Formats: sequence, structure tokens, C-alpha cells
Amino acid sequence: MIDLTGNVVLITGGSRGIGAATAILFAKAGSDVAITYQGSDSKAKEVQNEIRNLGKKSHSYKGDISKNDVVKTIVHDVHKEFGRIDILVNNAGIWTYGEIDTMKENVWDQTMDVNLKGTFLFCHYVVPIMKRQGGGSIINISSTAGQRGEAFHSHYAATKGAIISFTKSLSSELGKDNIRVNCVAPGWVDTDMSADTLRREPLRKEVLKSIPLGKIPAPEDIAGPILFLASDLSAHITGEILNVNGGSVLAG
Repeated sequence: MIDLTGNVVLITGGSRGIGAATAILFAKAGSDVAITYQGSDSKAKEVQNEIRNLGKKSHSYKGDISKNDVVKTIVHDVHKEFGRIDILVNNAGIWTYGEIDTMKENVWDQTMDVNLKGTFLFCHYVVPIMKRQGGGSIINISSTAGQRGEAFHSHYAATKGAIISFTKSLSSELGKDNIRVNCVAPGWVDTDMSADTLRREPLRKEVLKSIPLGKIPAPEDIAGPILFLASDLSAHITGEILNVNGGSVLAG
């Protein structure tokens, strides 16, 4: 039912976890896919090759998304290579530990730069392209931490709460340009980011007890809602925060 043939999606942090699952699902729905990454070349290549095996065009772009010039160049190169950008998924992010009285300033700054500034920069450079095209869809990835806070991860929670407000602000600002802006807020997800925590059996059991549906979702369980928000099935939805957490946090 969801057919994105002819669309181009740009997904940040697309070499692993939620980003990789989303990239592959968008390709299955018919979209050509560009991904950004900062880490493993081989993992980015794997995702790129899987998309190409599905018969869709794909390229990967490596760079630090907290840097203005890097993001500007990536967006320029994606637009030049694909000819358009219809959908932007701001997924890239980091999650580190930090007690407020011992957290180093550079730890705070790095989280702000990657999670929040990176999201701003991609919107800043992609929105003019979408305006010229007559519309588009932006999906920002937040977190339950942005809704209820998260002890020992206040810097992460602060960025994710800001992304929610950023999403709502842009949805009002860009509605007249036929650009929809929505947000997906996952809870725990079984990814590399959370692997160290979830492999500790006592902690894993505590996490499972907090989720009414009784499971820790795979990245594919988050990719589906992202695809929905990019599709025509959500054509009259903008400014929405879609919680995907198995009922663990019931926030409006």
C-alpha cells in the first residue's frame, strides 16, 4: 500500500541500527536512498549494497554532521547525485553517560552538536530544496528521554526534548510550503547504542518489566512508523510526536 517510487530519502546515521533498518525499508517501498554515517565504512557499504540489490539507487556519505560545511556539502552532493530530496530522516545521534556534577563540558557540547545541531543543519540545507520542489516530509527521531527526562543522561534528554519542540515549531512554519514535519520517539530499542546495557541480564529484565508489551523492539519496529509518517497515509499529519515504546511511557 505504501509506494514511494520516484522519491529520494536522505537518512542520517544510516549505517546501523534504526537508520539502517529505515534505509532498507524505504528501498523496499520503492525509494532511492542516501545515507550518512561517521563510523564504519564496511557497515555503510553493506546497507548501500542491500539497497542496490533491491533495485534502488543508493549512496553513502561520510562526515561529522555537527559541522556546518560538512552538512552543506553532503546535502549538495545528495541533491546533485539524485536530483531531488523528498524525505529527510534526522536519525543520527549519540547516547553517553553523564552525571551532572561530574560531566565534562565537552561531553555536553558533543551531544548538543551531534543530536541537536546536526538536526538543525540538515533541515537548514534541505528545506530550501523541498520548497523549490513544492513540498516534502521531515521525520526527526527523538526519544522517550525527551518526554520524561533520563537520569544520568540529562544531556541526551535535553537534546531529544528540544527535537520535539523543534519539530512542532517547523511543522507550523513550513505547513504553507507543503512540508510536513513529524517526530518518532522510541523507547528502548535493541541496537548497538543500547547493547552494553541490554546485555546485562539484571538490567535487561528491569527494562522488560517496564514495557507493557513485554519485548524490546528491533530497529525494524521503529522503521515502520517512520515510513508511515513519510507516506501519503499520513498526508494530513504534521507536528505529531509518534511514541513507539511498547506502552512504557504514555506521553501525549
